[in-house]
Amino acid sequence: MSVSTVPLASAARIRRGIRVPPTVALSFVVVAIVLAWSFAPGLFTGADPAFGVPAQKFLGPSAAHWFGTDHLGRDLFTRVVYGTSSSVASGLIAVGIGVVVGGLIGLIAGFADRWADTLLSRLVDVLLAIPPFLLAIIIVTSLGFETVNAAIATGVSTVGIFARVTRSEVLKARSAVFVEASYLQGGSWWHILARHVLPNASRSLLPLAVVEFGLSILVIAGLAFLGYGDPPPASDWGLLVSVGKNYPLAPWLVYAPALVIIATVLSVNRISRWLRKTA
Repeated sequence: MSVSTVPLASAARIRRGIRVPPTVALSFVVVAIVLAWSFAPGLFTGADPAFGVPAQKFLGPSAAHWFGTDHLGRDLFTRVVYGTSSSVASGLIAVGIGVVVGGLIGLIAGFADRWADTLLSRLVDVLLAIPPFLLAIIIVTSLGFETVNAAIATGVSTVGIFARVTRSEVLKARSAVFVEASYLQGGSWWHILARHVLPNASRSLLPLAVVEFGLSILVIAGLAFLGYGDPPPASDWGLLVSVGKNYPLAPWLVYAPALVIIATVLSVNRISRWLRKTA
C-alpha cells in the first residue's frame, strides 16, 4: 500500500489548474524584463554605460533618453539596464547562501540528537537577534567594500531564517504518517530524507527563497547606497540613487532607478505570496 505525500487539497488544485491573477501575471512580466536586462543588456540599449556626451548632461526623460542623462551625459536607462546584472547576481548569491547553509543547518537540527538541535537552535537565535541590515554591514566591513562581498554578507544574514523554516518543516515531516510508514517498511533515513522530507520542505522554502531574493536586492541596494558596494563608474542600482541625490535639480537621477528597485521588489513579493497560497 503506497502512501501519497501530496495533500488532497494540493492534488485537487492541480486537477483544477492554477489560476494566475492579473497582478501576479504583471509581476511575472516585470521580473522577466529585469532578468532579460540582466542576461542580455545589449539587446535593450546600444549605448555605453560608462561614457557619455558632456554636452548632453542633465537632459530630462525623453524618447531619446527614457530615463534622462546624468551629470556626465551618460544615458541613465543604459546604466540602469547594465546595473541589473550586478543586482540580480548579488541577490541570487545571497539567496543561494541562505538556502544552502541555512537549509543544511535546519536539516541537521531537525534530524540530529537533542543536544545538537539545541546548540544549532541557539546559534540560529543569535543570528535572528541581530537586525539583518546591521549584520550585513558588519560582515561587509570585515570583507571589503565590493558588491560580491555585500551579497555574501546579505546571504549570511538570511541563514537564520532559512534554518528556522527548514527545521520546522523537517520536524513536521518526521512526525507525518507517511514518513512513519516508510520507516516501518524498511526505508533508511537517507531514503526518507530524499523521498519525503526534502520534497515537503521545499514547498515552504520556495516562497521564502523568492521573497528573500527581493529583500536581498533591497538590502544590497541599501549597502551600495551607503558606499559598501562597488565604487563608480559601477552602475549598481543603489549607487545610482546615491549619486543622483547630489543633484536635486535633476530628480530623475533618483526616482528612475528607485522606481525600478521598487517595481522589482514588489513584483517578487507578489509572486512569493501567490506561490505560498498555491503550495
